[in-house]
Amino acid sequence: MSMEYLKTKPITVIGGGAVGKTIAVDCKLGVGDSQEVRLFDAMPFAAQTLKNLEKTGLNLVGPQTNRDGFYRGGKAYLDMVTSDMAKAVKGAGIIVVAMGAYGHEPTFKNLAPLLEDGQVIHIFTDNYGTLLLRKIMREMGVKADVVIGSWSSAPYGTRVKMMGKVMYPEVRASYRAITLRGASLPMKDWDKFVESSKYLPCMDAVTQGEGPAKGNTVLDIGFSNINPVIHVPASLLGVSTMENWGVIFGGHDHKTYSMYSHGLCPSICEVQYQFYQEEIAIAKAIGVDVPTYKYESFFSRRSILTQEYMGLDENGNDNVVFPLNEPTDQGNVGPDSIHHRYITEDVPVGCKMYHDLAVAYGVQTPIIDAMITIAGAMHKKSFFETSKYSLAYVGIDNMSKEELLAYLNDGVYNK
Repeated sequence: MSMEYLKTKPITVIGGGAVGKTIAVDCKLGVGDSQEVRLFDAMPFAAQTLKNLEKTGLNLVGPQTNRDGFYRGGKAYLDMVTSDMAKAVKGAGIIVVAMGAYGHEPTFKNLAPLLEDGQVIHIFTDNYGTLLLRKIMREMGVKADVVIGSWSSAPYGTRVKMMGKVMYPEVRASYRAITLRGASLPMKDWDKFVESSKYLPCMDAVTQGEGPAKGNTVLDIGFSNINPVIHVPASLLGVSTMENWGVIFGGHDHKTYSMYSHGLCPSICEVQYQFYQEEIAIAKAIGVDVPTYKYESFFSRRSILTQEYMGLDENGNDNVVFPLNEPTDQGNVGPDSIHHRYITEDVPVGCKMYHDLAVAYGVQTPIIDAMITIAGAMHKKSFFETSKYSLAYVGIDNMSKEELLAYLNDGVYNK
């Protein structure tokens, strides 16, 4: 399936946060002067996230740890930095959506009527964004012939450098993925979608590494997102360490707390594994797949995340394990409060969608439900009631299993 026409078309990145900026500068370093790379963020965020980028350019730094030693760094000047969505996407070949889930709905409502035939949309990380974008396109009567797909994670662990209140024009990638799990909606577009990733330089470490893994529909990608299973139990059950970091545990900057380095312990890892078992049960009931992780893989200070960038050995075991009884500085920092996205996004989006799918398909999920309940208690609300994420929100309510799978695989929408 030739997608070579993408080679000369602009790449547009939507989202001015750490992942969006890293993808934009990485792509520009990858294509050089042969292709345009554009970065969009919406106001009022753009006033800070995009400030002076035309003048300063962007630096990509950091160890970018991965098994294969793939590295790309340096400074690049983007061809367009804008808060005008129409300018950003006009004539683009690949459109990358890189933002938290709560930015999806307003972004997609602005993006949908601007889409052009032949464009390919990559969503990092999916968080059911593929389903939501297709739903919005239906509701708005958008008929553009586009390919829409998503990935289980971002291509990197990355952070924007902050100096006081200044967002410095630099992103630091701590690791690069050598494999990511992806899917298109519908899956009949998979060949086009995965071929298009070869023309997206931020995926180079993946395409030159283990390669993309084909998920079994975009619901598989929802289960493949490791954020809820890693972040939520570790953040909630390790909250006392986080809130005491730099207080009772003196001598530390509160911002240096790492859920991975300081929060994980065998008991929390056991809860993560049981959370994962509930995901498997939901996926099986629906008739889709979920990635396979060994029990032992959860008992590491990087949990199952290490497999994305260091791979497995010939026996299917982790190439790198960070023992729980030894300190490490390999973990990204955060969360720094209960208002961090590890809780405020991964609970009302990831966990809540697992809960609703479980209810619809008759699966018991006591661990997942407990995480939603505990997080709600900390926030003095019920995420079961306040989260807008539901099967109806993404357009898959009132479907039989057969109708759902026909939609996910073949694009036949019969609600």
